[in-house]
Amino acid sequence: MGTGSTERGRRILVTGGAGFLGSHLCDRLVDEGHEVICADNFFTGRERNVAHLLGHPRFTLMKHDVTSPLPPDLVVDQIYNLACPASPVHYQHDPVKTTRTSVLGALHVLELGRARGARVFQASTSEVYGDPQQHPQSEAYWGHVNPVGVRSCYDEGKRCAETLFADYHRQGLAQVRIARIFNTYGPRMHPRDGRVVSNFIVQALRGAPITVYGDGSQTRSFCYVDDLIEGFVRLMQAENFSGPVNLGNPGEFTVAQLAKLVIELTGSRSRIVHEPLPADDPTQRRPDIRLAAEKLQWQPTVPLREGLVRTIASFEQSLTADVD
Repeated sequence: MGTGSTERGRRILVTGGAGFLGSHLCDRLVDEGHEVICADNFFTGRERNVAHLLGHPRFTLMKHDVTSPLPPDLVVDQIYNLACPASPVHYQHDPVKTTRTSVLGALHVLELGRARGARVFQASTSEVYGDPQQHPQSEAYWGHVNPVGVRSCYDEGKRCAETLFADYHRQGLAQVRIARIFNTYGPRMHPRDGRVVSNFIVQALRGAPITVYGDGSQTRSFCYVDDLIEGFVRLMQAENFSGPVNLGNPGEFTVAQLAKLVIELTGSRSRIVHEPLPADDPTQRRPDIRLAAEKLQWQPTVPLREGLVRTIASFEQSLTADVD
């Protein structure tokens, strides 16, 4: 499927490329002059996320599920592995499939990377820290994860994928980069992904009650998508640093604060209602990003209020369209 690098840039495979993060990454890479192959099985990814790229001479959309090996004739210089449902409502739909996607997907991209001499990026997650007993979480922290809980298919699947990437690296089989992604938000989030930002915005725009699980005192750190993609690119470009590295915004907000801010910015009359906290839901989540600052000269720049304004505007458009 091609013959390596284009003159202007590299030939890059993005698995999960039609998803929320993947589509923004595809935009960035195409804009930089690279040839991008977007692979997605469209379980949570949506063709509308990359519709504006269809027909672009440096963009190819390929339907593929990473639980199956990638085409043996696929020639690439870099691989970004973003293929896996990332919200509880989606990854708990078929937990065995989620684990297969994380583990077999990692093996298949690493094997392609080994065969092609391509650098391989793993989109890992802050969920590898579980319900952390260290705050904020640094990369040296091994986590506090329930291996048999309802979230374990995602948490442990991603932990196993990191193990595979680390071992391929140690055995000299592939060049790897591992990013641990903290809560990220922005345009193209799936409106029914069950995550707190999308939930609150959709509920507020519809005037529905805003559902806060627990008393709302649990904290999250919200990173705007453009900041995260910048971190991806810097990590992939970094020499002599494979990670893992935390990528996220260290600004910490309670869920209750987020709900009130969304109500303010949407001008909604929604009221806040409380529901029981889901099992194994972390009470605190905040990245220590000193390693990213040192190794990548990276830190987020978009404040929560500004990012929410952009995200709300995008949701207003998508909710008036025929949503998948």
